[in-house]
Amino acid sequence: MSPESKKLFNIILLGVSFMFIFTAFQTCGNIAQTVITNLNNTDFHGSGYTSMSIIYGVFSASNLVSPSVVAIVGPQLSMVVSGIFYSLYIAVFIQPATWAFYTASVFIGIAAAVLWTAQGNCLTVNSDENTIGRNSGVFWALLQSSLFFGNLYIYFAWQGKTHISESDRRTVFIALTVISLVGTVLFFLIRKQEDTKTPGEEDSANEILGDSSSAQNKMTRAVAAFKKSIKLSFTKEILLLSVTTAYTGLVLTFFSGVYGTCIGAVNRFGSEEKSLIGLSGIFIGVGEILGGGLFGLLSKNNRFGRNPVVMLGIIVHFIAFYLIFFNMPNDAPIAPMEGTDDVAYMNPSKEVAIFCSFLLGLGDSCFNTQLLSILGFLYSEDSAPAFAIFKFVQSICAAVAYFYSNYFLLQWQLLIMVIVGFFGTITFFTVEWEAAAALVARGSDYSSI
Repeated sequence: MSPESKKLFNIILLGVSFMFIFTAFQTCGNIAQTVITNLNNTDFHGSGYTSMSIIYGVFSASNLVSPSVVAIVGPQLSMVVSGIFYSLYIAVFIQPATWAFYTASVFIGIAAAVLWTAQGNCLTVNSDENTIGRNSGVFWALLQSSLFFGNLYIYFAWQGKTHISESDRRTVFIALTVISLVGTVLFFLIRKQEDTKTPGEEDSANEILGDSSSAQNKMTRAVAAFKKSIKLSFTKEILLLSVTTAYTGLVLTFFSGVYGTCIGAVNRFGSEEKSLIGLSGIFIGVGEILGGGLFGLLSKNNRFGRNPVVMLGIIVHFIAFYLIFFNMPNDAPIAPMEGTDDVAYMNPSKEVAIFCSFLLGLGDSCFNTQLLSILGFLYSEDSAPAFAIFKFVQSICAAVAYFYSNYFLLQWQLLIMVIVGFFGTITFFTVEWEAAAALVARGSDYSSI
């Protein structure tokens, strides 16, 4: 096998591993609050929203130290250990205990930061400037495929159920735990790839995560990268893009946890209310993969830059928020175990609910693909610190959103996303215009970005 074929094999294997792990985890997140609502008449008193708030809060803080962990342990072992913690979190639902649930939430927050830092290193080492776009697209498509399989199972397994029994819960979470463990084991098959760049070509990603026999040297590089991250945090471009990134964190919370809970709480959907949660997740995945394919893999053919894609994303999301506001009862995110019989401004429509799922996924992919693109363009020499800041802001905003989801009615959650989304779009436009002007001043072709 040629070196290039070996690298592509590693990228595909990385994507498949993440697909298995996040098939389990994203399905778990999508149904967690619904399952927990059916448990709260027992000794279990946890909250799925609170758990996710803890996860993303710890995830955000852990991004500051995860490069050091990966530098010392290595990316492959880091991903394996992180995958084990993902599996343990999912396994807690087999026989839930409040203390174990929240403890696992803390550990998976740390594991998530390490997992994504290691993933970035693995992707970088197995790519060059000519293949990074293709490899990122392949990885994105495989990762987002995870939204299909678990949710498809939920759709069929929970068909006609209005209450999730203990047997139903155990069957689902045993299956999800096994799926997560399969993804974890696949990390062992990734072949070690030496970084072929010359020392003069190394960027900060290699400085942080590069191979070195000296643990002390690795720690020195990690500390240097941490200082660089702090310095970058206060640059004008990062501060402006942080508003856009904050919006993606709020939307991530909404479509990955809150919206599925809303659908499952609407009694007027009848016997399909629980299985519709799975169908919603599938159509979010369809939107994500479609957007990732159009705006990720085909980005080189975009003559007009990133702003039109971001504009499309905010329009699609605003349409989705408008339809959700009219279709979903206000108390759906915080409804009790019995669900809600309330009606919004129209009789709840299953078709509209699922269409909104598709729009949420499509709009999210518009924002994320363009944020990754502009960060890679602006900070090609400081990619690791820049992406660490991106994950830090996104995850801390997701944590805040999961926290207030315990208390805020649907209308207020939608209003917050509309306001932050509007200003996030404006700040993104500002950075993109400045980047385009700088490129033209250097005599480069704007469409090349």
